[in-house]
Amino acid sequence: MAGFFSWKLHGDGKTLEQNEVVAPDERLSWLRTTGIGLQHIIAMFGATFLVPVLTGFPATTTLFFSAISTLLFLLITRNKVPSYLGSSFAFISPVVAAKAGSIGAALFGIVCVGVLLAIVGLIVMRVGAGWINKLMPAPVTGVIVALIGFNLAPTAFSNFMSNPLLATITIVSIILIMSLSKGIIGRLAILIGVVIGYVAAAFMGVIDFAPVIAADWVGLPEFQTPLVDFSVLLMFLPVVLVLIAENIGHVKSVASMTGKNLDKSMGHALFADGIGTALAGAGGGSGTTTYAENIGVMAATRVYSTAAYWIAGAGALVLSLCPKFGAVINLIPWSVLGGVCFVLYGMIGMLGVRIWVENKVDFTNNINMLTGAIPLVMSIAGFTMVFNGVAIDRVSGEVLRELGIFALYADHFANPELAGGIIVGPIATASVAALVIYHLMRALYRLRGMDTGDAQPEEVQAATNANTLEDTK
Repeated sequence: MAGFFSWKLHGDGKTLEQNEVVAPDERLSWLRTTGIGLQHIIAMFGATFLVPVLTGFPATTTLFFSAISTLLFLLITRNKVPSYLGSSFAFISPVVAAKAGSIGAALFGIVCVGVLLAIVGLIVMRVGAGWINKLMPAPVTGVIVALIGFNLAPTAFSNFMSNPLLATITIVSIILIMSLSKGIIGRLAILIGVVIGYVAAAFMGVIDFAPVIAADWVGLPEFQTPLVDFSVLLMFLPVVLVLIAENIGHVKSVASMTGKNLDKSMGHALFADGIGTALAGAGGGSGTTTYAENIGVMAATRVYSTAAYWIAGAGALVLSLCPKFGAVINLIPWSVLGGVCFVLYGMIGMLGVRIWVENKVDFTNNINMLTGAIPLVMSIAGFTMVFNGVAIDRVSGEVLRELGIFALYADHFANPELAGGIIVGPIATASVAALVIYHLMRALYRLRGMDTGDAQPEEVQAATNANTLEDTK
């Protein structure tokens, strides 16, 4: 086990050239690695806390299981896939709808999603990820990664508009630090930008530190247990597709950024997230997913060391057990987080574009063009499908009106009403659309004897072949 927690020191551990990459099995000095880990905590914090705020779950409980799930993920993937497991937005709608019955029923739905995802992971571990690569080639994977980032744009904008001045100060600080600083300071631009925004908010009198003074130093989260209720399953099952897409997109994004073939770790990643989600539901927390926000941090810093994620997970665990420290972090204004998310969510979207570029996806081919175009618009618009649903007031939980057997709901999470019933959210809807459009158009092209665009120059085939990536042992 000692070797498991051993990372090679990258260079002298202090200096980094502009385009230098720190691999998952490497680390910087522990002081600098800790700084990167703190950035990951900041990156996941806003969204991880936003989910329990919207669903009514205890925030510290969600954070506790988020930390435990992250540490389990690193163990199960054997430190090969850098990732933080935060609260998944895909659970918001079914949880709110299920809570109309009881919070225990909602937790049962989360547990079932986790178990099913873990089973999918076991299947991938057994038979390999080849079928996933055929199901989700570069044109599809690129759009799924991109839409995960761009779908979060309304959340970033909503937080931004809570105080546009503070959000702008944060964004400008990050841009200036990235542009003017070399080495590790530039890599810590996001964390430093948050600190600058926090200090500016304090000087502007936006922050009330009374909750920090009143909070205890040590305290356990509030745990709850699920209640078996099979009637909620139809509301939760679509979430599995979202988690599969997010996990696969995450693994492929990390593989693209690090140049390592992580296909053998895909099943482990799915299994680990499934276990984390099931564990969270069993104890009163929200379901987890590999966090897109933290991909943005890796893209900005080019530090993929799993050591930083161990620090992030351990730090989040301490945070969940320390109400006073949690109160300090919880006072980060939403506008500051909004400024950070403008940067991170945009980077996530551009990572999808990067997958297209690096795999030389041909957009003169209508199959690839429509596979990207339609799902991206659906995702950005918040295109949501609701079956046999009702409109529920977000605050009171009161049923406002019935939506009928089938309804389309745009900008679902930004709307003051949440639609109960069987809900397929924007990421799941757009991901399914990408898969259907790509494979349906290819089948129709072949039926008509048309060229699907599979024939590529030798150098392009080499670039798209997963074997060209460095294989992880």
